[in-house]
Amino acid sequence: MRRNVERRTALVDAAIEVLAREGARGLTYRAVDAEARVPAGTASNYFANRDELFTQAGRRIYERLERDAAAAMTGPIEGPRDLAKVIELLRATIGRIEDFRTGYLALLELRLEATRRPELRAVLTERVREDVAANIDYHLEAGLPGDATSVRLLYLALNWLVVEHLTLPGVFSDEDVQELVAVAVERAVPR
Repeated sequence: MRRNVERRTALVDAAIEVLAREGARGLTYRAVDAEARVPAGTASNYFANRDELFTQAGRRIYERLERDAAAAMTGPIEGPRDLAKVIELLRATIGRIEDFRTGYLALLELRLEATRRPELRAVLTERVREDVAANIDYHLEAGLPGDATSVRLLYLALNWLVVEHLTLPGVFSDEDVQELVAVAVERAVPR
């Protein structure tokens, strides 16, 4: 397998775009090569099989999401640590997800594919567990209202809200999404 790290990263990023646009069935070496604008046969030199391509795409999505989240969760939280702050932080999170729409849509494809690919399932399970734990830690260490269960409930509720908003944008308007985030926080976080 080839070792050019920049080329491999470009191919994995191309795979994410293909997954978001074409779905798991459309993820072929040929489609990745075309998306990355490299000669035909390049992806097959970097990935032994489709399973490896799926797994690498899953890892890369989380690298990018994690980088964005880390940038957002650096430094002290300004202002009071109240429900309004939790709502503000979650609205900003949804905004970051919307900014990486193709990554999130590709991740949905990978989650479905993980039901059939044990290695991919292991990667995604580990990453989601780490993500949930990091969110709980951040929330508690920041002194925000609510407990670990509140964070888990918000994680679950907002994930499906994001799925609806990204896959069927006509179901809830942008204003509805903003309002539903506020209501979810108000109902999930005990006072």
